[in-house]
Amino acid sequence: MRVLGVESSCDETGLALYDSTQGLMAHALHSQVATHAEYGGVVPELASRDHVRRVIPLTRRVLAEANCDLASVDAVAYTRGPGLVGALMVGAGMARSLAWGLGVPALGVHHMEAHLLAPMLEPDPPAFPFVALLVSGGHTLLVQVAGIGRYHVLGETLDDAAGEAFDKTAKLLGLPYPGGPELERLARTGDAGRYRFPRPMTDRPGLDFSFSGLKTRVLQTVQQSTEADRADIAAAFQEAVVDTLVIKCRRALRETGSPRLVISGGVGANTLLRDRMAAMAEKERAAVHYPRLALCTDNGAMVAYAGWCRLCEGQHDDLDFSVTARWPLSELRPPA
Repeated sequence: MRVLGVESSCDETGLALYDSTQGLMAHALHSQVATHAEYGGVVPELASRDHVRRVIPLTRRVLAEANCDLASVDAVAYTRGPGLVGALMVGAGMARSLAWGLGVPALGVHHMEAHLLAPMLEPDPPAFPFVALLVSGGHTLLVQVAGIGRYHVLGETLDDAAGEAFDKTAKLLGLPYPGGPELERLARTGDAGRYRFPRPMTDRPGLDFSFSGLKTRVLQTVQQSTEADRADIAAAFQEAVVDTLVIKCRRALRETGSPRLVISGGVGANTLLRDRMAAMAEKERAAVHYPRLALCTDNGAMVAYAGWCRLCEGQHDDLDFSVTARWPLSELRPPA
């Protein structure tokens, strides 16, 4: 089965073609960073309009790179949610129209399930079961994964996601948008030991996260500091977030007895996080799996693969469809 994947949940337009025999044949991504930079964050209306401009040209590009035509597409998968409703509607409308015109099935995919399954596209994919840390600008949660659709949420953020905390702290430090990568770069030049920020909710049992208090502490520190202190504050903040994620993942591995940890989402590209997780996993005798860096952020490849996993079990949408801004991962079920 050959599946075209369409991702448009936020500010990146992603298209990809996945083949069950050949694997990932081609993928293309357009980021709207330049569009939203002057506003310091994503403007939903501008995001939707840019998806309209990009989705068809990117589809043509992917098909050309794969040396395929539309007639070779057996199904279309698209992101149904969670995400920005206007942005989701663009991808969903294009995908459903294309599928109807081709006479092939279409399926709306859960954005976080797609992230969770992204490491399956690598040459050495993780085997089920495993524990997954999904960590991005909009989500931070730990999930026990027994199979496709067999998810048990172990813990999630009670307020800000880790990626959101990175972006908001970067803004406090006067860094340009998108803030997460900029803060990581600045932190490399700082002394993480100069400031000590809290590791939220690590002094009590449980696997939930909270980053709003950490962000407030950083704000107070910034207000009492100078420009020369920014790198040290960035380094100390990054240490606090990474330590918190590592501590919670260690607990999850021990509580579940899982020998495998999957880390996916945009924050999964953070170098310090990868180094610390590798050291922790070695001590715990567990394997750590990531998607390649190009597939850590939102992309069409993960949508195509997640769609294929369910489409090949006979799951597909009816002609009527909807998108949803909020869609808890716990609501997903295994394919029938």
